[in-house]
Amino acid sequence: MTAVQHLKRFTSGLTLLGLAAHASAQVQVADAWVRATVPGQPSSGAFMTVTADSDSKLLSVASPVAKDVQIHEMSMKDDVMRMGPVDSVALPAGQAVKLDPDGYHVMLMGLTGQIKEGDQVPLTLTVQNAKGEKQTVEVQAKARGLDGMDHSKMH
Repeated sequence: MTAVQHLKRFTSGLTLLGLAAHASAQVQVADAWVRATVPGQPSSGAFMTVTADSDSKLLSVASPVAKDVQIHEMSMKDDVMRMGPVDSVALPAGQAVKLDPDGYHVMLMGLTGQIKEGDQVPLTLTVQNAKGEKQTVEVQAKARGLDGMDHSKMH
């Protein structure tokens, strides 16, 4: 094999690696965490920052620690805080979207057991891009202390 043929194969290999890296880098999740619970507590929240490299939307989240997982939005209207499920969360290309206690967040309901501080909670996010292609992203979210979401202003 000539040096030119080696170079062509090497270049082709790098191109394929680049495409594979691009495909797997479509959605990035950072700072994923779940609120620790007390024994018998039926639900908790999961929070993170999600960034997609193309216009996409977060469709769903699943976890083996909960019977039901929903994406919720916290909002204020006429001085009343409301929280409820949403069908999806828009992920504009290149923009970090925070899922936090004061906006969009993930509700883990029907917990199968207590989530203790320091536990690693598996989450599977399903994201769909503008072309309709779906991607799943596996995340390990660390459980943090019990201080947190203030529901006292909800009516």
